Amino acid sequence: MNILYNDKTDLLYIRLDDRRQDVINRRVSEDIVLDIGENERVIGIEIIDASKHVNISHLRCGRVGVRFIEPAMTGVINVAPTRT
Repeated sequence: MNILYNDKTDLLYIRLDDRRQDVINRRVSEDIVLDIGENERVIGIEIIDASKHVNISHLRCGRVGVRFIEPAMTGVINVAPTRT
């Protein structure tokens, strides 16, 4: 499982299954999108406007293993090491 947070876009992404596979996005609410993979399994959860739903200070103080990401100039995502 991987947890990624982008503080510039306030987007939290929880990847439950790291295997490469085709996914279908299912919006379950205005701020929550599920990535559905093989056998209709949830493999990812995207939380838009995450700071409205999650205590971001817990992410910042290292209580949860989260990678903080920043979008690169090319549109490719750079992943930084987990902050502790």
